[in-house]
Amino acid sequence: MSDHISGPRALADPIADITDVYAFPSPEAPDRLVLVLNTLPFAQPGAAFSDGLVYRFRLRPLTLAETGDDAGTGAPFVVGQREFVFDCVFGPRTEEPGASSPVQEGTCTTPAGESVTFMVNDPEGGRGHGVRVFAGVRWDPFFMDAPAALKTIATQQLCFTDPGTIFLDGKNVLSLVVELDLSHLPGVGLVGFVAETVTRGTFNVRIERVGRPEAKNLMLAPKQFDQVNRDLEIRDLYNMEDAFSLGESYPGAYRARLDANLAFWDGLDGKIDWPRGDGAHPLTEVVLQDFLVIDVEKPYAEQGSFLEIELAALRGQEHQSCGGRALNDDVMDTIFTQLVTAGVGSPVRDGVDGATRPASTSFPYLADPNPDPPTPPEHHH
Repeated sequence: MSDHISGPRALADPIADITDVYAFPSPEAPDRLVLVLNTLPFAQPGAAFSDGLVYRFRLRPLTLAETGDDAGTGAPFVVGQREFVFDCVFGPRTEEPGASSPVQEGTCTTPAGESVTFMVNDPEGGRGHGVRVFAGVRWDPFFMDAPAALKTIATQQLCFTDPGTIFLDGKNVLSLVVELDLSHLPGVGLVGFVAETVTRGTFNVRIERVGRPEAKNLMLAPKQFDQVNRDLEIRDLYNMEDAFSLGESYPGAYRARLDANLAFWDGLDGKIDWPRGDGAHPLTEVVLQDFLVIDVEKPYAEQGSFLEIELAALRGQEHQSCGGRALNDDVMDTIFTQLVTAGVGSPVRDGVDGATRPASTSFPYLADPNPDPPTPPEHHH
C-alpha cells in the first residue's frame, strides 16, 4: 500500500484509493506487458469494485531529454503526445442462482475501442483482442516497515531495524491486472505508465493517480521542512493533476515541497549526497515525472529494475533493465537508499525484504487473498 491514504479524498473514499501500481514485461511471454492497479486498502473477502468509477490505465511513449549543458537538472524524459488508454468499468453486483456469493462483471476497453469482459474473482480472467484481464481480491504484494518510515520523518533520525515488520501483514487489496500484447503499443520502446481512478459518466473527475510508490506519502506529505507552504496539504491538488502534463498553477508548490523533503531525506546520514547548486534538488524533476518508466524491449527482471532507467538518464548513461516495477521487487530499499545516500556507500534497508506471500510468475501474478485479513485500524476511518 505504498500510496494508501495519500490525501484527504483517498481517506474519505477508500473505494477510489489506489494503493499501488506495477508494470513489467510478462515473465511468461516477452511480447506482453503486465499492468497492475491495486485499490481499496484492507479489502475484505467479499469486496467489490465501484460501479461509479473508471479504473484507467494510461500509457505514453517517452524519449530521453536532450539536456546538453544542464544534464542532471531537468526532467529526464520528453513525453510523447500519443496516448494509449485501457479503461475498466464494473457493473453492480448481482445475485446469480447457484452462486455462493454475489457476482460482478467488468469490461475493459482497449485503445482501439474493443471490449473484453471478465468476471470478478475468476482467476482465469477474460481474454480478447490481445488483452487478458483479471479483477479480484488478492494478497497485498507491497511490503515496507511503514511505522519505521513515519518515525524516521517524525524524529529526523533513521529508525529502521533489521528485521523490520510489514505493516498489518496479510492485508488484501482489490486488484486489477491488464496484460496486453505489445501490438497495442506500435513503435514504442520506452513507455510511461500511470493508473487513475476517475468518476464514471459524462463528467469525469480524476480522484487519484499513481505512478511511483511513496511519491505522495514520503516525499510530498511531510510539511514541517517546507518553508514556503508549511500549512498546505498538497496531495489532493497533486492527485487531480495529469501525470503526463502538470498544470501551470501549482508546480511551484510541488517543487518547494519536494526540494525541502528530499533535502531532509538526503541529510539523514549526516552528509549531502545530492549536490544542490541553485537550491533545487536533483531528484525533484525526476519525482515530478510521476509515472513508471518501462523499456518494453527488455526482458522481465524480478529485482533491481525499479528506477534504473530514471537514474541512468540522470547520469547520462545507457539503462540496462526493463525498468518499471515488478511485484516482488524490494522497491522501498531502492527508494530509501537513493533518497539518503544517492546510491553511494551502504544501502539503506527497512528490514523487510519480501512479502510473506510473494507474487508468482504466471497470470494473474498476485497471490491468493488472505481468507482472514486484518481490518483497518480505527484511526484510519
